[in-house]
Amino acid sequence: MSTADTSNTVAAELANRVSATTANVAILGMGYVGLPLAAAVHEAGFPVMGFDVDRSKIEHLRAGTAYLKHLGSACVKTLAQSERFTATDDPADLAIADIVILCVPTPLGPHREPDLTFVEASTRLAAATLRTGQLVILESTTWPGTTREVMLPILEETGLVHGSDFFLAYSPEREDPGRKNTTTQSIPKLVGGLDATAGELAEAFYDLVIDHVHRVATAEVAEAAKLLENIYRSVNIALVNEMKIILDRLDIDVWDVVAAAATKPFGFQAFYPGPGLGGHCIPIDPFYLAWKAREAGVTTRFIELAGEINHRMPQHVVDRLAEALNDDGKPLRGSQILLLGIAYKPDVDDTREAPAAKIIEILRNQGAEISYHDPHCPTFPEMREYDIDLSSTPLDASTLSSTDAVLIITDHKAIDWTLVGQKASLVVDTRNAMAGVENTRARIVKA
Repeated sequence: MSTADTSNTVAAELANRVSATTANVAILGMGYVGLPLAAAVHEAGFPVMGFDVDRSKIEHLRAGTAYLKHLGSACVKTLAQSERFTATDDPADLAIADIVILCVPTPLGPHREPDLTFVEASTRLAAATLRTGQLVILESTTWPGTTREVMLPILEETGLVHGSDFFLAYSPEREDPGRKNTTTQSIPKLVGGLDATAGELAEAFYDLVIDHVHRVATAEVAEAAKLLENIYRSVNIALVNEMKIILDRLDIDVWDVVAAAATKPFGFQAFYPGPGLGGHCIPIDPFYLAWKAREAGVTTRFIELAGEINHRMPQHVVDRLAEALNDDGKPLRGSQILLLGIAYKPDVDDTREAPAAKIIEILRNQGAEISYHDPHCPTFPEMREYDIDLSSTPLDASTLSSTDAVLIITDHKAIDWTLVGQKASLVVDTRNAMAGVENTRARIVKA
């Protein structure tokens, strides 16, 4: 804490508990963001409470059994065996927390508008036990101003005053499930407070958990930075997806083109085409900024165009599949289509916003018979917009030879691509997964 801030006794006392790692930390939301954060905070020496309204997650945490496969079982076992970790679904337990961190979903509504239902609900949970000396931090991705304009009024309904009684900050999550060369601790952390004291308190806490913390001037700067990170990816993915469509018509392999461009050591970063966007960030976050911009009277044509291009990719994939079947003298209606991979990225079981769901919906509407194989997803999970009652089918010679077309959605390493090439008759590849596979008998069509 700076000299000016030490005059605030409440802030100074909290700072002391943070520096001594005795501050009780409660994390609301034990999903893809909250669980690895809880593990990192626990590893730093803090007492940690994991809260979730999903009772099954709490039971898994207490039993030490993994429910997010990419994290492995060791993480959950360590927490379950520790006296410094508790798992609960009782909101009253939040009263002991000195630091409350919200890691909850921020989806889109039916008209692609921000849906802050989970943020507002969890903020009200925090408000119900809010007391003097607490620091509240939002990690969920959202539009600039959410922390100040949405959360602060809810918390101050308690009669407590920000800056003197409690403190509020924003620190965006930067998790990338399945990435092997980074950890929660190694990914630099952005922090922005509603005022300087809140920012310094949050920075002091994360400094003990994360290898590098970068504090910015305000919560709004941190909120906007998170959106910029994901919009940057969305726009560049849209660019290469549009290039793919163009180059398909010119009979040029987009993967060869990207590889060639990537030889330039400056001024170019390789992005790769795919069947559509997945995950919780890139398909959603651009629309949060577009919505906020419209509220301010600004049109975000560039951002929204990128979103539209990426949103159309599942239909493009189906169109390419239909063309490939037509070349074999087969209609899409009635054809047996085997999807390989339903997760939104390789080697994880994460299906949030996965394009496979939209592709399956389009194919079924056009009369195709659908099955899928995914070594990480034994059953198709429940999704907000889709109800798909399917289970993963074994990948063997019989299945492949009896299928009219194999459609590659996710290039999991665990899939036997050589077997696919030898036994399937037609493979429509959206991920360049078949490149380099030898002794391929199947006809390969890139989409």
